[in-house]
Amino acid sequence: MARTFPHSLLPSLALGLLTAYASAAAPAEHPGAVIYKKMCQECHGGKGQGVKDKYDDPLTGDLTLDALARKIERTMPEDKEGTCVGEDAKQVAAYIYEAFYSAAAQARSHPPDQDLSRLTIAQYRTSVMDLIGRFRMGPGFDRPVNAEAGLKGNYRGVELPKPGEPAVDTTPKNGIKAKRPNYKFDRVDPQVAFHFGADSPDKEKMEAEQFSDTWEGSVVAEETGMYEFMLKTENGARLWINDTTENDALIDAWVSAGPTVREEKKSMYLVGGRAYRLKLDHFKFKEKSASIELWWKTPHGVMEIIPQHALRTDRPRELMIVRTSFPADDRSVGYERGTSISKAWDQATTEAAMATAEHVEENLNELAGTKDGAPDRVEKLKKFAFTFVEAAFCRPLTEEQKQIYVERLFASAKSPEQAVKRVVLFTLKSPQFLYPELREMEKPDDFAFASRLALALWDSIPDRKLIQAATSGKLHTPEQIRAEAQRMLGDARTKAKLHGFFHQWLELERAEGNAKDMKIFPGFDDSVLADLRESLFAFLDQVVWSPQSDYRQLLQADYLLLNDRLGKFYGKPVQGGEFQQVAFDPKQRAGVVTHPYLLASLASSRATSPIHRGVFLTRNIVGLSLRPPPMAVTFDESHFNPKLTMREKITELTRNKTCMSCHSTINPLGFSLENFDAIGRWRTKDNNKPVNADGEFADDEGRVVHLTGPRDIVNYVAGSPYGHRAFIRQLFNHFVKQQPLAYGAQTLEDLQKTFAASSCNVQKLLVDIALVAVMNGKNLSAGSQ
Repeated sequence: MARTFPHSLLPSLALGLLTAYASAAAPAEHPGAVIYKKMCQECHGGKGQGVKDKYDDPLTGDLTLDALARKIERTMPEDKEGTCVGEDAKQVAAYIYEAFYSAAAQARSHPPDQDLSRLTIAQYRTSVMDLIGRFRMGPGFDRPVNAEAGLKGNYRGVELPKPGEPAVDTTPKNGIKAKRPNYKFDRVDPQVAFHFGADSPDKEKMEAEQFSDTWEGSVVAEETGMYEFMLKTENGARLWINDTTENDALIDAWVSAGPTVREEKKSMYLVGGRAYRLKLDHFKFKEKSASIELWWKTPHGVMEIIPQHALRTDRPRELMIVRTSFPADDRSVGYERGTSISKAWDQATTEAAMATAEHVEENLNELAGTKDGAPDRVEKLKKFAFTFVEAAFCRPLTEEQKQIYVERLFASAKSPEQAVKRVVLFTLKSPQFLYPELREMEKPDDFAFASRLALALWDSIPDRKLIQAATSGKLHTPEQIRAEAQRMLGDARTKAKLHGFFHQWLELERAEGNAKDMKIFPGFDDSVLADLRESLFAFLDQVVWSPQSDYRQLLQADYLLLNDRLGKFYGKPVQGGEFQQVAFDPKQRAGVVTHPYLLASLASSRATSPIHRGVFLTRNIVGLSLRPPPMAVTFDESHFNPKLTMREKITELTRNKTCMSCHSTINPLGFSLENFDAIGRWRTKDNNKPVNADGEFADDEGRVVHLTGPRDIVNYVAGSPYGHRAFIRQLFNHFVKQQPLAYGAQTLEDLQKTFAASSCNVQKLLVDIALVAVMNGKNLSAGSQ
């Protein structure tokens, strides 16, 4: 007889059976997940996403599984260190690593997208400059500016009479009494800084009463910003920069106000990494004496006579400079990117497009290669318009685009000149120009690769050679892209962009306006600070653009580049105003880490700052992560015994157990630089006590690193995968404006492997990064050696 159940019990029975089946079918919960929920979730969130006001950052990183387990043993849970060790630490590490920590887990659970971004401010300005430059020829456009340093001087006057001859030739010629013959000569001058006094430029052959001189060439702007130019003269003079149209002189001091020497100044905005046409006219007419000096003040410099290394004899054509003020780019992730859209940004792009259209209109005959009234004028203007749009969009136009961007505008405009102006406005406001990703077709082709490559290395549009390669179908294999990237490295635009990276990596914005107490540091004025900045960038360039291009030399070099002023200040006198390589005791100097410009920026106006130095070294050089401090603690000198050293004060300030979770790393790194005072000079005593630079910290692998000074730091980092990875990630962020993970889970690891295989060659790393950006993370290994 079959057994039956009361009808009312069937639902309960079914639910029980389903529950039992589900329990049997579902996999057992990871033992590490149980520990995580109990000990970690409160601060890190259920999926490692972070918890506001506890641990905001997501629980992701680059540690290996074993290293993550060791770190958990040492540091977690906070305030209860030592309670998750052994097998428990391994289990929770395994769970965290596979669930959300590793690059593979991040790519699986939250695959990062490449941000759809607009042009950044730098990319917009550079792209427009090169877009207009496409229609001009000469140095700086179809060939690099690499002429002789200095300016070409042309001197004109009246020939002195030979001994025994009268000053004026009185012999009648055709009834006219002739003056003496003109006399002129040319030469290359390293600078414009002349005091002729009562004489002429050639007192043996030229009369002194009246003469004129003209210097022509170009001036190189190393960085973007405002440049102030100044003329010092008691005579008449005019200066043109970039635009040499007769009536558009930057400084017009043509009317002499002698005999007093006067200073005439004017500022203008220049884009870095470019050479700008320069012309200077000077004349003397019956004044008692003559002199002329050409000065400038760079964005982070001091007023000085323009040095020879900033002058070239080449005379490039005018550059289109977008001077429009843009709202700042987003830097919330640590590097500039074009992800913020606002009414102010839209208005700025409109104003910039209008200014560019006006420039095109004013120079239309030159740019289009035509003349007013010429029978083929309309045809040439239309050809110019097609070429302009194609250059802006970095690819040939479709038939539909030709109609939209050119044909319809020419058909509706009152004149072909008005049509061209509308083409420029329409193009520069179009999404295809402002949003580079929209230039691409459904399947990226050679033109898309050209656009990506130019944007990555130059922040600009492709040049003629890139477009020619794309047109010929020779820009789609890794080898072809590498070859073009290698060519592009030598361009001034790449070097200018790399300077921007160093400014970001070394956090040099804090150095700007970094005034020191002159009572404590007499003589450390703006001139010394400007020299230090120049010294640092000269060092960076020397290392990166050498054949070895060894990243490790950026850290381990035991020398500084000093001129006579810095040599005196830092105890290594040298002869001459030019920068020279000066060797130091290897214990006292270690690359960028101990460069006085950086050390001074990481210090207060009166004393060192081991915390600022330690945080910088931890994050940017050693490559370790730090959580935000639970509360801000102000360092106030008045709270400490005045007999304490800075190390003793910081130790007392951070002795709290909560502070030491991070300061166990920050402090020893910061203390290792205590032999350097607030302006980067070597010292052996602090507050009349011997400096103690000893310390040790545990890296993310659990290895204890003993420090006695900066040399121990750089030697450790030179061989540390975490230091390499931190450098690679920041270089990638700056050049590509994206996170490496957006190009694949293995991107950073692959870059690190090729970097190590190249003996840490920075130039090759730049090429590899460009290849990732172009190929979307694929085929990195092809042709890498």
